[in-house]
This record gives sequence, C-alpha cells and structure tokens, in this order.
Amino acid sequence: MADQLLEKVRDAFEGQIDFEGQRLAELLTTVLLGAAGIIAFIVGFFTQDIYKTLWIGLGGTALAFVAVVPPWPFYNKNSVTWLPPHNAISGLDIEVDGRKVN
Repeated sequence: MADQLLEKVRDAFEGQIDFEGQRLAELLTTVLLGAAGIIAFIVGFFTQDIYKTLWIGLGGTALAFVAVVPPWPFYNKNSVTWLPPHNAISGLDIEVDGRKVN
C-alpha cells in the first residue's frame, strides 16, 4: 500500500508536460509577473507605500509559482507521439554519397 501511495506521489511530482505546455507555462509566467510588477508599481506610486508594493509583488510571484510549477493536466494536452525504437540491424537501407550504410 505504501508503494502505491509513493508511486502516485512520484507521478504527481514528476512534472510531465508537453512542448505546448512549456510554451503556455512560459507565457503565463511572463504575463503574471509582468502584471504583478506593473500593478505593484502603480499602487506603490500612488499610495507612496513600499510595503504595499512589496506585498503585491510577492503575491504576484506566489500566484505565478502556483500557476506554473505544479504539473497541471492542461500542460499535457498535446502529447508527442514518438517513433517506435528500431534495431540498427533492422534492414534499413540508408545511402550516404552513393554508399549503403547500416
């Protein structure tokens, strides 16, 4: 039973995402951190309070962390179909400069 639980935890933290999921995670990170920085600056400028600026920036960073770091299922919607492995002696005829290479 402990092995099954440990296996589920490993699968949850393994972090399998596809290439489109990586692109989406990068875009989310950029947008969330940029928006948090802009909002923190504007609020801090108008209120003249550095603590509000820092807390808003920290909150935006925490939000970006929660949105990007865990391997959410929507990051793995476009999984890649890999070619099956083949043996080097599988009968493939490859020609390089007129010579057959195995």
